[in-house]
Amino acid sequence: MKFKYKKLAPGLIRPIIPVTLQFNKKSITYEALIDSGADMCAFPAEIGEILGIDIKSGKSGDLTGVIGKSEKIYYHTITIEVGGNKTQIEAGFTYSQNSSHGFLGQRGIFSVYSVHFFYRKGVVELRPDTGIN
Repeated sequence: MKFKYKKLAPGLIRPIIPVTLQFNKKSITYEALIDSGADMCAFPAEIGEILGIDIKSGKSGDLTGVIGKSEKIYYHTITIEVGGNKTQIEAGFTYSQNSSHGFLGQRGIFSVYSVHFFYRKGVVELRPDTGIN
């Protein structure tokens, strides 16, 4: 699956792709940044609430980003669909106001897909990972 980078401003592009998040019988399509530096997939709590998730009932942890400030994150099992491929993942939901989109990280995306960034072409490609060798 190939996705074009999203243009955020003149000269500023990011590998932000559409994903569909599902919980029970509800789903929402949402844009998320493919982030090789993120340990897991994380989304704003409001997205989880739209899906009917009781955010604070999940296992809690601390979310620390590059700025070093720690925030609470709550984990829930959801289904994520990328380009027609569905995978069940444990995703974090946070009330942090520091992001305008979700993050697709190591556990949940890089653990399931082989991810190839082609910055100069403005394309990111995800292939289901069939294993090493």
